[in-house]
Amino acid sequence: MTDAYCPPDTPLDVLHEDHELLVVNKPSGLLSVPGRGAHLADCLLSRVQLAFPQALLVHRLDRDTSGVIVFALTPPAQRHLGLQFEKRQTKKTYVARVWGWLEPKIGTVDLPLIVDWPNRPKQMVDHENGKPAITDWRVQRYEQDTTRVRLMPKTGRSHQLRVHMQVLGHPILGDPFYAEGPARDAPRLMLHAEELRLRHPDGGRGMSFRAPCPF
Repeated sequence: MTDAYCPPDTPLDVLHEDHELLVVNKPSGLLSVPGRGAHLADCLLSRVQLAFPQALLVHRLDRDTSGVIVFALTPPAQRHLGLQFEKRQTKKTYVARVWGWLEPKIGTVDLPLIVDWPNRPKQMVDHENGKPAITDWRVQRYEQDTTRVRLMPKTGRSHQLRVHMQVLGHPILGDPFYAEGPARDAPRLMLHAEELRLRHPDGGRGMSFRAPCPF
């Protein structure tokens, strides 16, 4: 992550809105919530609340990750959605471009993660003290020096997809924390939250929200 915070000046991209929830396509480079200090005040939550003052946070995406993020519009909806995330009842699908050719074409990473305190916010694998972290992957296609892959996290640990791909030897392109050399040279972190499936807080109907991958 670079020291200078220059969030993109793009209009709010609303994917869905009803009486209980709001779904937005977050741009890469924008914090989900404010950071420490006035220079990190601009974030998706504050932009959303300008248009929807009642909006409440449910979950977040890393600054450099783009894609689908949901906000609640009532406190009961916030509790309902929060429990779905906590109990792993939501289904998330990400698209990533990773360095090298990821093989086999389908697999699972099951490696527990913990914060790397001296280097925070970086995370690391720790079999003794780490919290469970599981990611399924499915290769979409091989490119020249890279692989386009779908990632389906079963847990929601911080930096989970980024660390899991790096441990496999295939860091996500443009990752300022975990990629090195040519893998780091991409114009952005090549990680996008493409689809989110959840149950609507009012009635429990299953819903799916998608944001097309921008890379």
